[in-house]
Amino acid sequence: MSNKPIYILAIESSCDDTAAAILQNDKVLSNIVANQLIHNQYGGVVPELASRAHQQNIVPVIDAALRKANIQKEQLTAIAFTQGPGLMGSLLVGGSFAKSLSLALNIPLIAVNHMQAHILAHFIDEEGYQKPTFPFLALTISGGHTQIVKVNDYFDMEIIGETTDDAVGEAFDKSAKILGLPYPGGPLVDKNAQLGNPKAFAFTKPKVPGLDFSFSGLKTAILYFIQKNVAENPNFIEENLNDICASIQYSIIEILMDKMKLAVNQTGINGIAIGGGVSANSGIRNAMKEAQTKYGWQTYIPKFEYTTDNAAMIGIVGYQKYLQENFETSDVVSKARIQF
Repeated sequence: MSNKPIYILAIESSCDDTAAAILQNDKVLSNIVANQLIHNQYGGVVPELASRAHQQNIVPVIDAALRKANIQKEQLTAIAFTQGPGLMGSLLVGGSFAKSLSLALNIPLIAVNHMQAHILAHFIDEEGYQKPTFPFLALTISGGHTQIVKVNDYFDMEIIGETTDDAVGEAFDKSAKILGLPYPGGPLVDKNAQLGNPKAFAFTKPKVPGLDFSFSGLKTAILYFIQKNVAENPNFIEENLNDICASIQYSIIEILMDKMKLAVNQTGINGIAIGGGVSANSGIRNAMKEAQTKYGWQTYIPKFEYTTDNAAMIGIVGYQKYLQENFETSDVVSKARIQF
């Protein structure tokens, strides 16, 4: 392979954010995200509205990414897109556009697993950021996923623990909904938690064997706790919001950290990387930093813009796959569910 720079256009459209990025090798030149605010009024993502908004956003977002990177589309080396997992309608918009453009420009097409991308985002070349060394453990936490992954190499990954019901992001968002906070509620729980006492209220931790998680029981416990206290004092939430949020967040972080301690003991691997939307949570980031001193772990915490759904993480996987000449034909299909 020549020493010519490799320019990857990456497209991410798995849920409700339309994103495009340009990478030169493993460096990000642009990373553009268009959020869809229409879902806020429905208290959650409406798949049909999401795919329509992607259709409106995809051309302007890609155009903005090319302009910011100061690259002409003719200079592109390959196009990477999210194949799955995600909402089928949303995935089809990004996939169809990527196929069409790769055919028009006659350049390779690369399909990317969204969950692998959250993990490999740690390999984006950022000044001052130390990349993980293999093997390491990845804790991928988002609205739809909670997984502990043993990462042996870029494309040699094994899920060693996952949620048996709700994802951690869902636990945050549903708790916020119970408290009457607007959607998306997870970041608001985090914001209020920073002002509260994490030990004000205790919630029992679910007993799940091995490295798997469960959050539905915790969610139910929070619901009953709120209902009981509001029945006794209608102003209970208002008067105790910060403490409730801090206690909920503390319980969730305890569950995650207990499983990570177990994973480190079982595998003997003490390099831990977090990824996914929920890894933007300040409490989780602090717990990971403390674990370095407390347990001697080597922790890897990504920049905020690489935690939520973004195209830069799709681009870094695209770059690694390009080096391996791992390309797709135009009959590749999008998949709502996809394993490593």
